[in-house]
Formats: sequence, C-alpha cells, structure tokens
Amino acid sequence: MSKCGKNCFKFTARSETPVMTNYIGEFQCTMDVKGRVMMPAGLYKQFPTELREKFVINRSVFQKCLVLYPMDAWEEIVRDLSKLNRFRKENDDFIRQYTNGASTVELDATNRFLLPKHLAEFAKIKKDIVLTSSLNKIEIWSDKAYKDVMKGYDPDAFAQLAEKVMGGNSQQEN
Repeated sequence: MSKCGKNCFKFTARSETPVMTNYIGEFQCTMDVKGRVMMPAGLYKQFPTELREKFVINRSVFQKCLVLYPMDAWEEIVRDLSKLNRFRKENDDFIRQYTNGASTVELDATNRFLLPKHLAEFAKIKKDIVLTSSLNKIEIWSDKAYKDVMKGYDPDAFAQLAEKVMGGNSQQEN
C-alpha cells in the first residue's frame, strides 16, 4: 500500500501494479451558469497525477445521481462489459443502456469540468451539488436529492444492511 495523496491510498499487488485507488470525502460545490463545476482541491489532490485530467461521467444505475469515473475505474468497467456475450439480447441491451450518455470530461486550467447538460437534467442538478466519494469513483448529486437520501438514514437499518453485506466469513458469501 502506498500513499498517493492526502487521504488516498493506492493498493498494490506484489508486482507493484496498482489494483485500486480509493477516495474519501464529501464536498459541497456549485455549478456555474455554463455548467462548469470546480473539482474541489481536497478531492483533486487524492487523484494520482496520471488520473487528474480526464474522466468519464455517466448516470448511476441505482440512484438519481451521476458517477464520475477516473479513467482507470472506467477502463475496468469497459473490460468487464467487453466480456459479456453481445449475442445475448439482455447483455446487448444492458451495454447500450449503461453506456448511453456516458461522456468524457476533462479538467480545464482551473480544474473545472463541464457537466453535460443531458446528464445534469437526469440528476436534476441546477446549481448546488454534492460530490461524494464511493470507493474508486465519485458520485455527483443535486444538493436536494443528496439531502433527501441522507434524511432516510436509519442507523438500525444500516447496521442490519452492514451485517448482511459485510458480515460473512468471506467475500464469496456476498
């Protein structure tokens, strides 16, 4: 394990090949009238140098939010998608729906990225947003939607979920 920035650790195999970079934090941001969002410095510093310029942004599968993938995380997803048999209609439909709307975004000289309008509309993002880490990717929420989701937090229900998801003896039980 090696440090790649404040609050960021890169896990490496014996061969020193990066396995996964994880990010932490929750950041309040504002989208300007042109649809640009400033990457928070606290988040930007966590990205390894080679992953600071180009990202893929897409709709979340399960939530009304967006997901910002550093290129290494997106490439891992594409590798997994490429393994699906495209001659099975459900696989072909899933790949089409999942990748539909995915867009590449780059940081400008002031570390801003342009949030594609169709994706902002999907997530009902108008101005105030929350960027929150989710292991190796970043979720982008409208401030209102994020607050609504977090209002529903129930410590007892979360404890039961944690036990169900993480409480097994091995990862094979998931």
